[in-house]
Amino acid sequence: MAKLYLFGIGGTGSRVIKSLAMLLSAGVDFNGYELVPIIIDPDSANGDVTRTVEILKAYQHIHERINKEKTPDSSFFSTPISGISQNFRLEIKGSHNEEFREYIGYSELSDNNKALISMLFSEDNLRADMEVGFKGNPNIGSVVLNQFSESEDFVKFASDFSTGDRIFIISSIFGGTGAAGFPLLLKNIKNADHTLPTWALLKEAPIGAISILPYFGVWPDPKSKIDKATFISKTKAALTYYNKNVSGNNSLNALYYIGDEVNKDYENHEGSTFQKNDAHFIELAAALAIVDFVATDDSYLQNVNGRATAPLYKEYGVINDAETMTFGDLGKGTQMRLREALTKFTLFNMYTENHIHSALDLPWATGSVKIDRQFLGQPFFNTYIRTINKHFWEWLTELKRNKRSFAPFDLKVGYNNLFELVADSKPKKGLFERGSNYSRLDYLLSKVEPKIKAKDQDTFFIELFDKALENATKEKFGT
Repeated sequence: MAKLYLFGIGGTGSRVIKSLAMLLSAGVDFNGYELVPIIIDPDSANGDVTRTVEILKAYQHIHERINKEKTPDSSFFSTPISGISQNFRLEIKGSHNEEFREYIGYSELSDNNKALISMLFSEDNLRADMEVGFKGNPNIGSVVLNQFSESEDFVKFASDFSTGDRIFIISSIFGGTGAAGFPLLLKNIKNADHTLPTWALLKEAPIGAISILPYFGVWPDPKSKIDKATFISKTKAALTYYNKNVSGNNSLNALYYIGDEVNKDYENHEGSTFQKNDAHFIELAAALAIVDFVATDDSYLQNVNGRATAPLYKEYGVINDAETMTFGDLGKGTQMRLREALTKFTLFNMYTENHIHSALDLPWATGSVKIDRQFLGQPFFNTYIRTINKHFWEWLTELKRNKRSFAPFDLKVGYNNLFELVADSKPKKGLFERGSNYSRLDYLLSKVEPKIKAKDQDTFFIELFDKALENATKEKFGT
């Protein structure tokens, strides 16, 4: 199976990977690729990174327990996810617990070299503590991140890379880590050490990337080194550099751009556990760029001597420029990818969190494969499924309350009107339906149960819900 090596740089990179993991949990098609997320962030305690890693680990456990040979048509958790390290992170040596001046050995430099360094970096730069990243300073990030290729994790990635694999890079363009990391990572991939057996493959590898322009601000804080007033100037500077050294020299096969002028300010946290931004529609759309890239035919991603022969440049747009968007405000392609998958998985979330314990005496749970309280107490359900459920619900809630808001579902629907959850779609009513909408799902689960061939509980459980909820969304919403 071909792999997509997905580099997520900085906090924005982690949040886009989180959105992609939510889409893959819901069964969005990934064109048969295995996903290999690689997070690059020197801020080891970053709250966005921690949350994303927890999601990836839970997803990984679920996928590994599902026998895909017996459920080739089921969609939930169908894309394999693996990592080059246990925590999906590329370790950058020497960037923790020290100031930038210590990292570059400032005290050991000659007077002439100290004078040169003082011209390039301010005193604040030199005294910057890199434990929480580069605080919006790409000039610092460019020095530290230039050692990508010396990392054991980078060597492992390079050594594992095979014919048919692809690479995608996520970075914001208005901060420090992402703006600096993107061109340096690209350079190190294209110019991999010739002692690596895969250096020629890497030089010709299909590479896509998304540059994320400003889509949020931060509150003013005189104690913080991060100032949203600099976001636009940093973006312009980065784009000018990319125009010559990235897109200008055909280093990429596909480059996606995205940003938004409708935004809100977040609390000004320079990093660590406090940096835990709400999920944003821009991150969801950026995740769709990755889905688009893996669906792009090989014929559009050709290289000659390491340069793209016909690079693709894409932007993302919506049908209606609404501050609160539903599925109907998105382009038809996006709707096709999202509407059924997210509706199915939202129903899965609500049923398994709110109703399943009262349904264990029904035919779907008491057939040849028993789904009982013991099963619900096992780690597969009680730890991993419920971890994904928690983060998925949190993700939907944050998307809805952010600005711009994406609110495809009414998350407060009552027990008896579950099928009213899709914001822009009225459900079709059955002539003889009675009772709560959960009763209809009970019936559809029991109707599908005899058709499920899987005999192990975990595989049976996922395939049963996948098929029954597919029937429910088609019946109620015509998706």
